[in-house]
Amino acid sequence: MKTSTTNLVLAGMFLALGLILPFLTVQIPELGSRLLPMHIPVLLCGFICGTRYGLAVGFITPLLRSVLFSMPVMFPMAVSMAFELAAYGAIAGILYSLLPRRKSSVYVTLIVSMLCGRLIWGAVCYILFGISGTPFIWRMFTAGAFINAVPGIILQLVIIPFIVFAAERYQTKGHEVQRAS
Repeated sequence: MKTSTTNLVLAGMFLALGLILPFLTVQIPELGSRLLPMHIPVLLCGFICGTRYGLAVGFITPLLRSVLFSMPVMFPMAVSMAFELAAYGAIAGILYSLLPRRKSSVYVTLIVSMLCGRLIWGAVCYILFGISGTPFIWRMFTAGAFINAVPGIILQLVIIPFIVFAAERYQTKGHEVQRAS
């Protein structure tokens, strides 16, 4: 019971961070699309809280942010991002639970999650842009998923493992304290 309560509270915190972090780049919208501030809390939620919470927080965050702050624009951006971020959170949770607890596993999980999320984003954009009568071409996909996102990808590869390693150390120390009691 305590674990699900803790995960629910942490998921709420990650959702709040996903809503707030983009405000750090609001003065320069191009910076936000390059640093990807919403992605970090969603990926962390998948690692720390698991698949279900990562998927839920990932799906809800861009949609709720669009409703509350009109950014990102609901269609097609917030909708496509909802699927992308849901994939990040879910895949991070699945892989992190399946792979052995090694530092390399954190990086493998992160890279695979980011690649799969971007592929899902591209597929959803292809469908949504097609519905609106606008072609979603390869150049749009590569620019949005990779070229423009390089600073955010680098930031994620630096920050997320650091936080996950810290959370692992904290969790290990918590279990040692409980055993000593």
